Amino acid sequence: MLNGQTAIVTGGSRGIGAAIAKKLASLGANVAVVYAGNAELAEKVCEECREFGVKAQSYCCNVADFAATKELAAQVKADFGTVDILINNAGITRDNLIAMMTEQNFDEVIDTNLKGAFNMIRNCAGIFIRKRGGRIVNISSVSGIIGNPGQSNYSASKAGLIGLTKSVAKELASRGVTCNAVAPGFIDTDMTRSLKTDRDEIEKAIPLGRLGSAEDVAQTVAFLVQADYITGEVIRVDGGIAM
Repeated sequence: MLNGQTAIVTGGSRGIGAAIAKKLASLGANVAVVYAGNAELAEKVCEECREFGVKAQSYCCNVADFAATKELAAQVKADFGTVDILINNAGITRDNLIAMMTEQNFDEVIDTNLKGAFNMIRNCAGIFIRKRGGRIVNISSVSGIIGNPGQSNYSASKAGLIGLTKSVAKELASRGVTCNAVAPGFIDTDMTRSLKTDRDEIEKAIPLGRLGSAEDVAQTVAFLVQADYITGEVIRVDGGIAM
């Protein structure tokens, strides 16, 4: 259980992030739900978290902005007393074939998906180091392991998250801080529903024969934040598609 602990969940207003926030709340964690655009959705997630008897508050922040993430980490610490868990889930897509991808499309995805995670880790690391403990989980993707046509920017950002995870795990292990990654496959969210690929074709390619749910990912995150002796690991939640 996570009673009394505080978790920051970026990209927490919908999809995988919302499922993670609610799962951690169900285990007793107070939750800071970070969102970029939809305040109403973020507040709804907070309300659902509070039903478990925990404290939940929403924060608007562009994680690609280093100064903004510094202010966010300080504000959450002031509001909740500390930070114990950091879930880097915020992510965007700007899909296109490499021959047609714009520099802006590439930079935007790297800035949010990869640099955003660095920004959050960098600005929470001091809190973790001083308290000699903490749990970091980065939400990567099987696209970062096997690649995906039309997603060179997204795949690069998610592969970068895996390298970031392993380096941070080695740097912070002596301070009692673990850092792991979860690599979802095709999860039934707004992001995958917008893909042009036929859903039946996707399901045929998955050994377990179905898309995953946001709850499947949330369960894995919940396991990792309660694991004391696992760090630097990448766990696929993909129905076997990348094995």
